[in-house]
Amino acid sequence: MIRSKKRGRASSQERRWLKVLDALNERQARVYVADKALDLGRGGISRLSELTGMSRTTITKAVQELESGKEVLKPGGMIRERGAGRKKVEDVDEGVLTGLAEILEQTTAGDPMSALRWTNKSTQAMAEELNARGHTISDKTVARCLRQMGYSLQLNAKQREGAQHRDRDAQFRYINRQVKAFSRTHEPVISVDTKKKELIGAFKNGGQTWRPKGLPYEVNVHDFPSQAEGKAIPYGTYDINENRAVVNIGITHDTAEFAVESIRRWWKLDGRQRYRSAKRVLICADSGGSNSSRARAWKLHLQQLADETGLSISVCHYPPGTSKWNKIEHRLFSFISLTWRGQPLLNYETVVNLISATKTKTGLKVRAILDTKQYETGIEVTKSQMQQLHISRPTTYPQWNYTLSPRTHTHRNQ
Repeated sequence: MIRSKKRGRASSQERRWLKVLDALNERQARVYVADKALDLGRGGISRLSELTGMSRTTITKAVQELESGKEVLKPGGMIRERGAGRKKVEDVDEGVLTGLAEILEQTTAGDPMSALRWTNKSTQAMAEELNARGHTISDKTVARCLRQMGYSLQLNAKQREGAQHRDRDAQFRYINRQVKAFSRTHEPVISVDTKKKELIGAFKNGGQTWRPKGLPYEVNVHDFPSQAEGKAIPYGTYDINENRAVVNIGITHDTAEFAVESIRRWWKLDGRQRYRSAKRVLICADSGGSNSSRARAWKLHLQQLADETGLSISVCHYPPGTSKWNKIEHRLFSFISLTWRGQPLLNYETVVNLISATKTKTGLKVRAILDTKQYETGIEVTKSQMQQLHISRPTTYPQWNYTLSPRTHTHRNQ
């Protein structure tokens, strides 16, 4: 069956021809198309080739057969003799598949002596290497052979977490118990983390977006930080039970002070209105970064927040290497990435608006704000300051779990 790629441009008469064409076998279709090409005269072969998708060579050969009076149909309507037609490259040259397998093995192993060492194993590169070895083959044939060998184009899959901490599962169970306990008394449970830093300016942002045809966003060829207007550091505070979030967008450094300020802004903008009678809050966080379980500054600034709000702040850290289990990753950050895919982050207003526009079918609501404060790095927290903390630790993995109680009785709604 011959199917045209351009039937939308066919006249009503041509569309009738195509309906007849679909009912013919290959040989009959060639003769029929050749006859129509002769009727059209000059330019007929080109027009029929465009209309049917049949090659000019095929139509020309059929026209010559018609004009010469040669018998065009074999007995029984056979298209070609059994076993006729061009043989596949791998059937003619048995060394093709063997050579392709060697190339794949070498590049997969990263053999420094490989002719294709450290390449992306493109079909073009493999075809060139096979031709250099004396095998005539195209990149399209290489692709077909790869599929025949069980290969396919695939993206990286983040599945390997590395060596798992021996207390990983036990800490997960402890976190789950704490989340349930806080939720039962309608006290806030928040998941916090910093999203990947983004350059502000005309830089490419992965993904596609609907635009007028031929008018894509024009962005810089290179993503040099020196060409950026600045950087955006989104720190998210996600309310697990209410499916709401506040994202604080910093412009300087991802410090412990910035992380706690982000939580403070969540409390002022959303938390204290929704949890008026709350006396405590549970924070689920990764073990590294600005909210590291070993960072003194993180605990110091949390203590200050506890003093200001009158809340007891409990923290549960996920074990090292398990950040993907932090709910903020797949309930908030993944949807922010979907919202701004293909959109250059030209300025901070764009970042704020796109994050605020993030929604899901489950009813996620996000509020984004810009934090222009200059956060300093390398600030030392003394041993004396640490001794003044009102911190308590349970017997269950105290390195990951602790509570900071307020040292003052300041009203929690301030």
